[in-house]
Amino acid sequence: MIEIRRYSNTDKPVWDDFVKRSKNATFLHLRDYMDYHADRFDDFSLMAFNHHGKLTAVLPANIVGSTLYSHQGLTYGGWLTPVKHFTAVTMLEVWDAMMSFLKENSIRTLVYKAIPYIYHRYPADEDIYAIFRHGGQMTECNISTAIIASDPNSAFDRRVRRTLRHAEEEGVVVKASYDYATFWKILSDNLSNKYQAAPVHTLDEIELLHSRFPDNIRLHMAYIGEEAVAGAVMFVDGNVAHAQYSSANERGSATGALCSLFNQLIRVDYADHRYYDFGTSNEQHGLFLNTNLIEMKTGHGGRGIAYQIYKVDIK
Repeated sequence: MIEIRRYSNTDKPVWDDFVKRSKNATFLHLRDYMDYHADRFDDFSLMAFNHHGKLTAVLPANIVGSTLYSHQGLTYGGWLTPVKHFTAVTMLEVWDAMMSFLKENSIRTLVYKAIPYIYHRYPADEDIYAIFRHGGQMTECNISTAIIASDPNSAFDRRVRRTLRHAEEEGVVVKASYDYATFWKILSDNLSNKYQAAPVHTLDEIELLHSRFPDNIRLHMAYIGEEAVAGAVMFVDGNVAHAQYSSANERGSATGALCSLFNQLIRVDYADHRYYDFGTSNEQHGLFLNTNLIEMKTGHGGRGIAYQIYKVDIK
């Protein structure tokens, strides 16, 4: 018998302790990360307890009207589960209890962001099976590009190797940095000029999150002389070093600074992580693929990882 209860602020220590021990959670699921934008989302996270009253799973979530989202402020985040004593049978019990709970709370629809398998510390696809059993349908699929740095198939292609040589000739040097303001100017100008868009995080938000998670959120910059010409903000946890943001100014683009930066991150700084994840290359909820962007990532040895979103009607 599973009992579902809504998260409250007094549950923070229990929630965070569970997330740290989960087989498929990352630091994004800790409350100090989730709650930095609490003013933008009506939190409706769920906690599942077994018949002994022990916490057995948690779901980061927010609510809009009669729809529950697993959480709109996170890139991914379905049910987070432990390594031991949790099977597909338990997951079906959790889903059955959740569906009853949602129905009792007049929630008609669940939109569910599955966690890509590269973020699993141990296999954790029981929720995908439960979605199937409850008639869920995939409504969005975005394609990311990831590298297994130790695999010989991750070798850079000829064009990237040529660009790396050019960057070396131009004197590009890559260093760790704390100058988020300079990088945010490069990033914001690029997004505005190319896509009429802005970074998901503001400068104040990313600096706040870095102060809370200095080991997980890191900035690396590429320089020519004293000028910063490119950079990347890395989200690092468990198996994966994820390029949350990467961008170059005009001089950086002309000199191959991003290639030099990626080479340093993949081959040196994060070589001890199983996966280097470039992030998705989509717009319009997955329906548009930025072919130039994904070809650049593929040229560095990356291949596809699906970020899947499902819709489940509460019957």
